[in-house]
Amino acid sequence: MQNTVKAAAVQFTIKLGDVETNLIQVKGALQRLAQHGVELAVLPEMWSCGFAYRELNQLAQRTPELLEELETLSRDLGMVIVGSLPEAHGEKVFNTAYLMDRGRLAGSYRKMHLFSLMGEDRSLDSGAATLVAQTSIGKVGVMICYDLRFPELARKLTLEGAEIIVVPGEWPKPREEHWRILLRARAIENQLFVVAANCCGMVGKLDFFGASLIIDPKGEILAQGGYQSCEPVATLDAAEMESWRASITCLKDRRPECY
Repeated sequence: MQNTVKAAAVQFTIKLGDVETNLIQVKGALQRLAQHGVELAVLPEMWSCGFAYRELNQLAQRTPELLEELETLSRDLGMVIVGSLPEAHGEKVFNTAYLMDRGRLAGSYRKMHLFSLMGEDRSLDSGAATLVAQTSIGKVGVMICYDLRFPELARKLTLEGAEIIVVPGEWPKPREEHWRILLRARAIENQLFVVAANCCGMVGKLDFFGASLIIDPKGEILAQGGYQSCEPVATLDAAEMESWRASITCLKDRRPECY
């Protein structure tokens, strides 16, 4: 990880099924953040369209052009950009997070855990591979929303070298406290930085609370969003992570042979 990384979460109200409006919102946010020297920007889950289930297959056809837009933006703005989009896959789609690193696709991750309570498993296919990408800012691991409830995934990313875990999300009311606790827990138990972007406002029939968070390796909140569109920003300090890991040697003291 480079010495310091200026990171941001892009929080906005996703317009269900409206790719053009959502892209305009994202472009505006990224351009504002670039003016403040932001090097890592995390977008919400399914940021281009939300979970417009009836149209997902059609909306997934727009993803290649959106990736071209993100590639150009990340190159022109000198930024690492992460967010998830629908990826066409037969009769279903994958919920795929794409990681753009200053003009190149550094990796992609297909959401592994599908939220059956909301019927995700009926319309989407689940991925089966993790992602820790070597980027210009350091090693970045990716999780998506419901993945937060599975600590094994975050630990695997940590053991694969992740220094920052990014979490695009669409986490609705009333489970705000779970969102906050789980994000902090993933940071604390793995002693790394977590940057999580949630959407806000009404998306279709669901109400989203925002509360995008940037968390340090001690679990302390460095920046957070409220209930409106915003872009919380914080600086991630590699020396702080290294010092904390040296002080509290949780990762070194693991006993995997006993688990």
